[in-house]
Amino acid sequence: MTQAELSVNSPNLLAPADLSDQDEQPPREECGVFGVWAPGEDVAKLTYYGLYALQHRGQEAAGIAVADGSQVLVFKDLGLVSQVFDEQTLGAMPGHVAVGHCRYSTTGSTTWENAQPIFRTTAAGTGIALGHNGNLVNTAELATRARAAGLINDKRPGGATSDSDIVGALLAHAAADRTIEQAAMELLPTLRGAFCLTFMDEHTLYAARDPHGVRPLCLGRLDRGWVVASETAALDIVGASFVREIEPGELLAIDADGVRSSRFAAPTPKGCVFEYVYLARPDSTISGRSVHATRVEIGRRLAKEHPIEGDLVIPVPESGTPAAVGYAQGSGIPYGQGLMKNAYVGRTFIQPSQTIRQLGIRLKLNPLKEVIRGKRLIVVDDSIVRGNTQRALIRMLREAGALEIHVRIASPPVKWPCFYGIDFASPAELIANGAGASDADGVTSHSMDEMLEGVRRSIGADTLGYVSIEGMIAATEQPASRLCSACFDGNYPIALPTETSMGKNVLEGMLESTAGAAATQDNDNASALSRP
Repeated sequence: MTQAELSVNSPNLLAPADLSDQDEQPPREECGVFGVWAPGEDVAKLTYYGLYALQHRGQEAAGIAVADGSQVLVFKDLGLVSQVFDEQTLGAMPGHVAVGHCRYSTTGSTTWENAQPIFRTTAAGTGIALGHNGNLVNTAELATRARAAGLINDKRPGGATSDSDIVGALLAHAAADRTIEQAAMELLPTLRGAFCLTFMDEHTLYAARDPHGVRPLCLGRLDRGWVVASETAALDIVGASFVREIEPGELLAIDADGVRSSRFAAPTPKGCVFEYVYLARPDSTISGRSVHATRVEIGRRLAKEHPIEGDLVIPVPESGTPAAVGYAQGSGIPYGQGLMKNAYVGRTFIQPSQTIRQLGIRLKLNPLKEVIRGKRLIVVDDSIVRGNTQRALIRMLREAGALEIHVRIASPPVKWPCFYGIDFASPAELIANGAGASDADGVTSHSMDEMLEGVRRSIGADTLGYVSIEGMIAATEQPASRLCSACFDGNYPIALPTETSMGKNVLEGMLESTAGAAATQDNDNASALSRP
């Protein structure tokens, strides 16, 4: 009989707060998934370090599930990987197979119940633990199916409300009279949207990638086992050698008999181009292309598309650094470090006072005055969302003595929401949609020149230039037909349902309308986090 032990690190743990300007949230990096099958290895620690390498993909919650052949043990909590796990916890999780997850909420609110891996028990008593990176677009339809099967309790407030939990429930239900592998082959073709799944029972590790391959997922080899991970950098960290990417529409099963591959759908690749621009680690490789090399090449193309006279090219660290290097190479203008980043500012349990909060961006970045004083600066950043960060940064650089500030952005204007796993601001909040009249979808119809001038004035730059969509895609060395760039051009490769069936909190809405009570609780309600 399988036993799932769901526990938390601290009964009074509060949800972490972001020290950055509350009005300026960067694009959130969906989630990171990791799985390992390796008898004789400390799989809990391997998973811990794998998640550590993927921490940039999700900083709200982390969890690890481990199985030893007889039971599945799950430990998860809100917070960073290093805050959730310690030596004692990992030492109490022996086994030969594990899956791990670090989360940003793209569907479902930030509650302990929505942390992953999620756990379900089949009718046969087998346990299933599952982690999901991406976002489904038919969550409401799947939830209706789950409710009809008695898998959703509409009257139980505080339960999980993510698309991932629905997938786990449906998978466990389908496995009642067949193997988990057979159940997955039946369920996966009914999921629409972006999904990279790692899941397991007491013996076997599974991994699956949606037919469009929107999010990256790869397979690695250990001396005594196998690893699957969202990014190749995680393979490097745990000492696994890269074998290949898991193909779109493919299900892998890994156990004592080796690696088995099954196809549940025909592949129609549409990889997320924003992975190259911002989301993935620069030391990762996607579709055979180095992320770092792509970003440097974007910078070179940016220099050709938007040349300007200047004295120094500086990045907004760290995500703007490779593109700034490329811009310097392409323009012949010297590269320099004009901004120092505090590596320890990010998510914290200490709320800043109002006085400290007013310092805003200085908590994260501080100018090197002797470097930038009297200079014509070319400032390279990866993207502009609302513009608050760039506005404060430019003001700070002028106060430090910069003569001119020319902003160059290593992605096209972000104008459309992502429904496949990136938590952007709403269209009306995006600065690229704020300089003209909006259409019914909240997306502006003004010309590119008008938009550029409006954004330039808003952030206070002397000049502004974005790389073109064509230049960005060319830098990836991937055919445009194999990439999703919907957040830049509005062309969604996966059909979207009606607005009422979508949204980050679609399941909360369904449960509230049915039960007449809120299905979730505030993140800072400590009692919600102290369930044994």
